[in-house]
Amino acid sequence: MDPHFCTFKMNLKLKSKTVTMKKLFVYLTVPAFFFASCVGNPDGEKAETGEAAEVSVAGGTELTINPETSSVAWLGKKVSGQHNGDVKIKSGTVTVNNGKLTGGTVVLDLATLVSHDLEGEFKGKLEDHLKSADFFDVANHPEATLVITDVSAIDGSDEVNVSANLTIRGITKNITFKAVVAEATGTSFVADADFNIERTDWEVNYTGKADDLISKEINFKVRLVAGE
Repeated sequence: MDPHFCTFKMNLKLKSKTVTMKKLFVYLTVPAFFFASCVGNPDGEKAETGEAAEVSVAGGTELTINPETSSVAWLGKKVSGQHNGDVKIKSGTVTVNNGKLTGGTVVLDLATLVSHDLEGEFKGKLEDHLKSADFFDVANHPEATLVITDVSAIDGSDEVNVSANLTIRGITKNITFKAVVAEATGTSFVADADFNIERTDWEVNYTGKADDLISKEINFKVRLVAGE
């Protein structure tokens, strides 16, 4: 349900000068699930999602991604707030040809998934839950992978469209998102991307508590740094 619709409905009911006491009572006893459904998705452009695609990128110079200077940050929202954290890159490469990104592979170590907004017991509980079968099922699927299948320039922009096969929980879907390539040479590469995915496309179906539903989309902010 659109959160703007929810807000509109609530404001309309509570601010109307013609609301009777009987109607007000009805409004205040609306089932909790109606208001719990008013959860928005994280800020970010949703990646286009389709079936897995063939790799059609050109060749070039292969550079190794540096896991220490690269990063993958995540953010999810729920009715009562949000959680954010990161996950470590295990390995990966990018391919550069004539100053342009032409391909690449990124492997994430899901066992390293952590939260940054909680501490102590609650932090541990959230991280354990995210690694459980309710979410990423890390015991059975310890890695997530992203394999670039196509890269195309966007006219009049410093951005490129990147299409890639994203595998989570053993399910592969092709996603397309925008990225900004700040540097691409035969010896170094730096790029950033900011996009959302709809988690249910990878069967991450946990909805949250009845009175504290969680967003269907997850936001990822990715920085890839590679070089010799």
